[in-house]
Amino acid sequence: MKTDIDIIRKKFRSLSPVMDERMKRLWAGAEAEAFGAGGIAVVEEATGMSRTTIRAGRDELTTGVDPSQVVNVRRAGAGRPTIEERAPEIIAALEALVDPVTRGDPESPLRWTSKSTRKLAQELGRQGFRLSPQKVGQLLHSLGYSLQGTSKTKEGDSHPDRNAQFEFINDRVDAFQARQAPVISVDTKKKELIGDFGNAGREWQPEGQPVPVRVHDFIDDTLGKAIPYGVYDLMHNTGWVNVGIDHDTPAFAVASIAQWWRNMGKKVHPDATELLITADSGGSNAARSRLWKRELQRFADRSGLAVSVSHFPPGTSKWNKIEHRLFCHITQNWRGRPLVDRETIVQLIGSVRTAAGLKVKAGLDTRSYPTGIKVSDNEMDNLLITTEEFHGDWNYTIHPRRV
Repeated sequence: MKTDIDIIRKKFRSLSPVMDERMKRLWAGAEAEAFGAGGIAVVEEATGMSRTTIRAGRDELTTGVDPSQVVNVRRAGAGRPTIEERAPEIIAALEALVDPVTRGDPESPLRWTSKSTRKLAQELGRQGFRLSPQKVGQLLHSLGYSLQGTSKTKEGDSHPDRNAQFEFINDRVDAFQARQAPVISVDTKKKELIGDFGNAGREWQPEGQPVPVRVHDFIDDTLGKAIPYGVYDLMHNTGWVNVGIDHDTPAFAVASIAQWWRNMGKKVHPDATELLITADSGGSNAARSRLWKRELQRFADRSGLAVSVSHFPPGTSKWNKIEHRLFCHITQNWRGRPLVDRETIVQLIGSVRTAAGLKVKAGLDTRSYPTGIKVSDNEMDNLLITTEEFHGDWNYTIHPRRV
């Protein structure tokens, strides 16, 4: 819809200088008719013309336009003066209401309310300006305003060592890959409701036969949620996803990594003695989590691998390679499909393939992962862990203990 409005607005701005009043009316009516249902509202928003004028142009086209008919066209500048011509100060008053912090009164009554054209017209009326909500919309468009949503671009305050940590991770990954040692990127994908719920996206279906899903997304107490924890192997472009059904805990995260090693990693890295994990700083693989480190120690003991970890700085999870190398393809593969049961989720994940050669395997994890587990100081003292000189809280290695 927004794209259609922008296209019509660009047409109008280009043609308006060379069209008289009647041609504008006819052109607007033609655009509304071509758009179909809702066309008058779309043209109104794009051009600022009144619905009455657009409707009149459409009706005139419907009855037929006689090119030989002489029509009196009001000359440019004729007619009743506009409100902005009669009261130029209305522009400043309107901008003060729309942006009260920088252009007007910070205590404006509209600062904390929705700035609809109706409310703006009412407030301007209290200031002595009489105009309709439609005219407010026209003025806003002429001032360069448009209806917009929010844009998720702010990541919050960045850590002062953010870029240095990125460089450290990059150098560490290069060093491991140069030694042919495995490097994996890990994270938990968004939890998904299991059942006949709607799923974003569209899928080809017979005409007029969409897949029926529930109206409300209330969790099914029997099926619950799916918790996909992913492991992406950077060297081999392969992924493992462990689909849990209990809790996303550090124990679940490390169990997922252990399953990747048993099912995929050990087969393609038979001579490996070390492993590098890149992970976010929060969640089930949080840098400060004691349970995460204790479970990694147990994994190191069982596998014999020296497990190195490098965490991304806080607020930079989108740079984790698993997000755009694995998770995005999973989301695309099940778009528009209800995740009716656990087996469906596992099958949809496991069938992900890409032209770039990505292959994914998945498994269902029905084990229980209780929350609230405490790790004592004594257990932490028994970890065989070494930290890097640069941000040892983000970069460390857990060595296997010899029994």
